[in-house]
Amino acid sequence: MRVGFDISQSAYIGGVGTYTKNLAKELSSLKELEMVFFYSSLRSPYKGDLKGVKQFKLPPTLLEFLFNRTRKLPIEKFIGSIDVFHSSDWTQPPSSAKKVTTYHDVIPLKYPQWSHPKVVEVHKRRLKIVEKEIDMVIAVSESTKRDLLEVSSIPSEKITVIYEGVGKEFRVMDEKAIDEFKKKKGLPDRFVLAISGVGNRRNLERVKEASKGYELVILGETIKGVSQEELPLLYNSASVLLYPSFYEGFGLPVLEAMACGTPVITSNVSSLPEVGGDGALYVDPDNTEEIKEKLKNVMEDKELQRELREKGLSRAKQFSWEKCARETYEIYKQILKKE
Repeated sequence: MRVGFDISQSAYIGGVGTYTKNLAKELSSLKELEMVFFYSSLRSPYKGDLKGVKQFKLPPTLLEFLFNRTRKLPIEKFIGSIDVFHSSDWTQPPSSAKKVTTYHDVIPLKYPQWSHPKVVEVHKRRLKIVEKEIDMVIAVSESTKRDLLEVSSIPSEKITVIYEGVGKEFRVMDEKAIDEFKKKKGLPDRFVLAISGVGNRRNLERVKEASKGYELVILGETIKGVSQEELPLLYNSASVLLYPSFYEGFGLPVLEAMACGTPVITSNVSSLPEVGGDGALYVDPDNTEEIKEKLKNVMEDKELQRELREKGLSRAKQFSWEKCARETYEIYKQILKKE
């Protein structure tokens, strides 16, 4: 089976880029597949070690025009003949192959106030193509599947849930490495870790209010310049990950922190309880007092810290990129059988 996969999103930092890199790597290791990867970026040349990468220097705006609007240029012109094409969440090129796409979330469609109007416009335009042409949509959570059913006309049987994974680099690390990292970054001995984002989706105002009395470190705001390789050390250094987000399509930070043995407090909405299972504490993201109370419990109760650590480590073991790739391959097989 020859599969084309758009990995252009791997040029960007974030959940979609993490998914793209890890899934592409695991799919390329499956002997049943011959993978060919489409990668296009004007400013960021491909830096990975995948084989079969067809690289182009075209900006996303041009590709969106060619693939989503004019629709006269099939993906085969770039990567050759394929049996299945797996598109990104930005463009949906024409193809004579069977078509799969992944929806990570529906933020531009369900919460347009959190996205730039041009991004909303692109996602609306692309959704119309997906509704007409796609053979199977992969949703990264049951929550995202429910949202897709709400905002689109895609039938339920054409949406399959395949969970994301967590990389092996996210693990419990030794104290010496953690201490060296804290010194290098000027981090306090004990601190609450939060993660910034676009707009107010990550609920940082309530995070700051609830964390008064504790050292608060916000990735992307109070601490910058943390590389992807250093991220496991940051999680290991934190006393707790406080992540009361209003909405997540999946919520990789929850999984990554748990895999590092870091206690997690997160929201009881969208995909977050689905990912955290019994390995996290949950709060109403609108309730500052509840967030404050749960944070105080975790920061001051060593037995609760130990319990969350053990349950979180156990929960994280249920997710892997190998499993994600194997289930994705099964989707490719399934849609080819329908011919």
